Amino acid sequence: MTLPWKQLLLLSIIDCLTDCLDSGSYHGPRWRMEPGDLFIPVDSIEEEATLTCDAKGMPAPQYRWSLNGTLINLSLDRRRRLSGGNLIISSLDRYQDVGIYQCMAYNTVGAILSRRASLQFAYLDHFKVHTRSAVSVREGQGVVLLCGTPTSSGDLTYAWVFNEYPYFVQQDNRRFVSQQTGNLYISKVESSDVGNYTCVVMNSITKGKVHSSPTSLNLRTDGVMGEYEPKIEVYFSDNVPAAKGTTVTLECFALGNPVPEITWRRANGIPFPSKVKMKYSNAVMEIPSFQQDDAGGYECVAENKMGKNTAAGRLAFYAKPQWIQTMKDTALAIEERLYWECRANGKPKPSYTWLKNGQQLLSDDRTHVEDGVLSVSMLTLTDAGMYQCVAENKHGVIYFAAELMVLASPPDFAGNVLRSLLKAKAGTTVTLECKPKAYPTANILWKKGNLPVQTNDRITLSPDGTLRLANVSKSDAGSYTCFARNRFGMSSTTGRLLVTGELCYLSRGRWTLEIIVGESIVLPCQIASDPVLDVSFSWAFNGQLISKGDGHFELVGGRTAGDLMIRNIQLYHSGKYICVVDTDVESLSAVAVLIVK
Repeated sequence: MTLPWKQLLLLSIIDCLTDCLDSGSYHGPRWRMEPGDLFIPVDSIEEEATLTCDAKGMPAPQYRWSLNGTLINLSLDRRRRLSGGNLIISSLDRYQDVGIYQCMAYNTVGAILSRRASLQFAYLDHFKVHTRSAVSVREGQGVVLLCGTPTSSGDLTYAWVFNEYPYFVQQDNRRFVSQQTGNLYISKVESSDVGNYTCVVMNSITKGKVHSSPTSLNLRTDGVMGEYEPKIEVYFSDNVPAAKGTTVTLECFALGNPVPEITWRRANGIPFPSKVKMKYSNAVMEIPSFQQDDAGGYECVAENKMGKNTAAGRLAFYAKPQWIQTMKDTALAIEERLYWECRANGKPKPSYTWLKNGQQLLSDDRTHVEDGVLSVSMLTLTDAGMYQCVAENKHGVIYFAAELMVLASPPDFAGNVLRSLLKAKAGTTVTLECKPKAYPTANILWKKGNLPVQTNDRITLSPDGTLRLANVSKSDAGSYTCFARNRFGMSSTTGRLLVTGELCYLSRGRWTLEIIVGESIVLPCQIASDPVLDVSFSWAFNGQLISKGDGHFELVGGRTAGDLMIRNIQLYHSGKYICVVDTDVESLSAVAVLIVK
């Protein structure tokens, strides 16, 4: 039994996973370059065709290609080979190589699909060689000369040669070459129109050009055609699909005597915007950069003095999908729930599918897929991988990829342990955080000494494991340990709480001093505090911190004093001095204003 190519890819990924020892540094594939549509001239099939595919990832991605949904077995294919991720096709075959190609990039993390790219062959066959019947009309009559376009692939352009090359039919209000049908239309034949006409068709991709056999146009001798009302021969269909941003071309041409005049109008009566262009005596109307407002009914009116006729149709706006909301790479703990949503606009409204590692996801007991929403409950390690949201309407399809990492580990306090010694002033609130890294989230237990902490109105435990002790006193001092446990293990961290018994205060709050130039002075800054507290002093002069290297200033005093001595005072020493005292539990300050005379 032959496995589908996506299943074969999944097996390859599983094999690669056995080589992955540390997935922490790994990440899934991301596109740097995706394949684009190719239109290859048939006359160049001896050359190679390259479909581009390049992705980044760690480890470096590997690649698979499919053609029309079937894995290409490169080991058995002599004409196709990989260069990096690019697919190179040599000795091109017009029948075997045509189709829809898709690249897949995969590594040990997961797999993603590229956009779909078509490979087509452009060609233009020759006209069948046969003598065309002559066309005979009365002077004043209208006529249509058929081109009879040969089999082709690729955009075509048309022209008509009159009698001999390089004399081409010049289009005016009487003569028109349709780029839709290739036919030549003469609304009112004159004697100067008699001659041979050859249809010339050119393929815009291959640049090839073919000529039909000539068609002879003759005048009948049984009289001149009388005047008659317009008969519209070139018109647009009832419903014309028009893509957003493209240039839409509508054709309208009529036979008649006298030569009809062509005019255009919108069915709703709204005038045309300035961007609309008329060409070839109004036989062609162009609407560049087509938008939703341009959609609706259009009418072509052909009129002469004998009457008028109208051709009507609608331009139906459509747009390929475009993203308006996408997902982000997500890391979730095992047993948590994934919720992703993607949204795209487009006309008609896009439908959505979800892929995991290139395979379509369907709803089951844990997975819910609906419209642009994917949710997966009770995540397991096997849910990790590359996911893609796919938005599609009949005019296009787009892909967006994101990586899901499922984390599973025992609690770990590395980088987030409790302080070994925490000092707090009596009467304040103390917060002890317990925030280990743990997947899934750990259960938290606090102990003081060997006994579990009992919560009450003053001692509370928040859902994230934070312990809060309000209005602390000496009885709250002691050793606190946070224990964190999940199904993968347990860990703990311990810290000691020291509660100071007395408030700190400065001997002075604010004072003003006057002194004479050249004298010296000591600005006092003394503190009374609990002896267990660490105390530090600093001074600022007019907002600038005083450095120890300044020759006029010296910090003097002991553990509870930070007096500032100023020697040989100068006038520029006038100003505001602030003493700042920092302890483990608070900061205090005192201000002195010094006036130098």
